[in-house]
Amino acid sequence: MAKDSYLVGLIGSGIGPSLTPALHEREADRQGLRYLYRLIDIDTLGVPPEAVGDLLRAARDLGFDGLNITHPCKQLVIEHLDALSPQAEALGAVNTVVFDDGRAIGHNTDVTGFAASFARGLPDVPLERVVQLGAGGAGAAVAHAMLTLGAGRVTVVDALPERAADLAASLGRHFGEARASSATPDRLAELLGTADGIVHATPTGMAAHPGLPLPAGLLHPGLWVAEVVYRPLETELLRTARALGCAVLDGGGMAVFQAVDAFRLFTGREPDSARMLADIADLAGAVAAGK
Repeated sequence: MAKDSYLVGLIGSGIGPSLTPALHEREADRQGLRYLYRLIDIDTLGVPPEAVGDLLRAARDLGFDGLNITHPCKQLVIEHLDALSPQAEALGAVNTVVFDDGRAIGHNTDVTGFAASFARGLPDVPLERVVQLGAGGAGAAVAHAMLTLGAGRVTVVDALPERAADLAASLGRHFGEARASSATPDRLAELLGTADGIVHATPTGMAAHPGLPLPAGLLHPGLWVAEVVYRPLETELLRTARALGCAVLDGGGMAVFQAVDAFRLFTGREPDSARMLADIADLAGAVAAGK
């Protein structure tokens, strides 16, 4: 018999402003479920990221049905899990854990979330040459998503060149060496001159990290621009790109579709993605208005 009551949570650092709990709880309410989504913030608890294993065990012992995992615990949690989905294993990162008969199973819905958002929001853009800014946890997920969607070649640029090189090497092993490479930020002008589009996967543009992740003069109308940041939905990068006439994609879709996939994993029920897309616009708008 299907359950009608769920207890889930999010483990991460500085997660107080997250819209994920409201996204899950609104959809659960519409489906007639009792659904409690708790924030487990390591900063508030005063524990290091390495405590994720202890927090995971405590949540399992307390009867949680599952957890979302975010920065900086997506890699650290893996050694504490009983099994990984193929996607999580390929990525080396977990953002969703389901407790099933006492076992902790790790999944990654960032990849599928970004892929679904991109396919919906920028369905017909060229994908031969893609430049990606950022090689962290979100960067790994969206690079996998872009190559899964059929991007010809993704060039990863990061302020830490070794991190970009490591991600490109990992992508090459999964998708073929010709389809991924890395470059240093000083090559951005050259790369963007011939690129079809930019995927932005750094924290720049978030409320706590305002600004542009690259010189505005490097943007031109021939580029499409996809953003991972969703707070705010309208980042300075998107505002600048839109004014130039670029096709753009905000980060709200990725936030929604990864939540859609996580909700399905937690409950076995099919969420309504259209309603949840309306929710993110409503919730992000309320934040922007200071409500």
